[in-house]
Amino acid sequence: MNPYGSESDLTGAATLTSCPTSFIPKAVRGSLFFFLDDPGTDNDPVSSYRYYEDGILILTDDGHIADIGSATDMQSRYGLTHRDIIDHSGKLIVPGFIDTHTHYPQSGIIAAYGYQLIEWLEKYAFPAEAEFIDKHYARTISRFFLSELLRNGTTTALIFGSVHKVSAEALFEEAEKLNMRIIGGKIMMDRNAPQYLLDTPETAYSDSKALIETWHNKRGRIRYAITPRFAATSSNEQLQTAQRLYHAYDDVYLQTHVSENQHEIAWVKRLFPSSKSYLNVYNDFGLVGPRSIFAHGIHLTDDEFKLLADKNAAIAFCPTSNLFLGSGLFNFNHACLASVRLTLGTDIGAGTSFSMLKTMAEAYKVVQLQSNFASASKKKAALTPFKAFYMTTLGAARALFLEDKIGTLQPGKEGDFIVLNPDATPLLSFRMKKTLTLADRLFAFMMLADDRAINAVYLMGKRWQNSEA
Repeated sequence: MNPYGSESDLTGAATLTSCPTSFIPKAVRGSLFFFLDDPGTDNDPVSSYRYYEDGILILTDDGHIADIGSATDMQSRYGLTHRDIIDHSGKLIVPGFIDTHTHYPQSGIIAAYGYQLIEWLEKYAFPAEAEFIDKHYARTISRFFLSELLRNGTTTALIFGSVHKVSAEALFEEAEKLNMRIIGGKIMMDRNAPQYLLDTPETAYSDSKALIETWHNKRGRIRYAITPRFAATSSNEQLQTAQRLYHAYDDVYLQTHVSENQHEIAWVKRLFPSSKSYLNVYNDFGLVGPRSIFAHGIHLTDDEFKLLADKNAAIAFCPTSNLFLGSGLFNFNHACLASVRLTLGTDIGAGTSFSMLKTMAEAYKVVQLQSNFASASKKKAALTPFKAFYMTTLGAARALFLEDKIGTLQPGKEGDFIVLNPDATPLLSFRMKKTLTLADRLFAFMMLADDRAINAVYLMGKRWQNSEA
């Protein structure tokens, strides 16, 4: 039996635009899988995705996707010979993964033992971030960090720098060299942190403004995110500064944290007693809206989920971090019922893996742990393999308002995609031979695979070579 599901099960896709037959293509062959829409939590949402068991993807000279279809059709349409094709037959080609929450200055403290959120920040994160005042050091870590993302199949990420302007500059410069699409920003933090890491509302504004005007949609594939660390480390004046920046530029992003830890929530309540809730602190300053991404959201109320949905804001669910710091179990069921834009993040360095496959696996376990506690009056949302892959590809692209560029393999999109090897490890290979459907195969990848399964990574149609190896 076909382990991916029959062709008849995989219809319902939007019409794909073909290129003229005179076009001389760059062709990539393999099993092609991508989403056209949100699969919801159905076990086999056949109308939401397209799959070609033996397909060919055609690229333009500038790295965009020109056409896609079955290998037979593409060979006939373009007169392709074996010499024209980059052959990944037997492997699964999917859009590059998108990580919507991570801290590159914390790369060196991943797996640092023994504390919950606030103590972990004080003991490990703040001292580590102090080193990023040195641009040479920041450049070195940026290079390592971006290589780790790519080695794990992540081609786009939403990234925190440190409080230092040079931390963002170094990150952007290294991403530009790779032609990698990233969104990032320097942290804004003017209180409740070590003096050596504080900025001011004035310097946060001037530094962020300069970075936006140098980088945002101007060099490489870089976009900027206004980045108050979290409400507790920004004064009212600094949050007003963030508001000015967020509303001054139509398509900049806002990234921060919300409701990660119960002690943090109580602290924020003491600092902002007039706000209705933690999320409403940000809303009171006009910071909840399109292109605003809130990490964690473990302890959000139904009203807060509704606010996020109403404002077209997004949550980055970070399961490895939430489990590692003992912060709690994200309420996936309530988020789905509220129709919140939902994504996944590694949250390096409290998160314990750069791999979005590992992140999907831990997210599944978090949802499983809560399956018996969902209200009997409400439908229980399951994290199916389709939903997990959607959240790391097209779903994340939609949350970032980038679905016109990335997250799928449709013509016109940027050629960011990865090749997954089902034989990467003996266990994975053995399990794959037992799979009968596409859902089984995706689930085996997300539960058993890691960076070893990333056979190839393409950025704008060019294969990335790991210079850090």
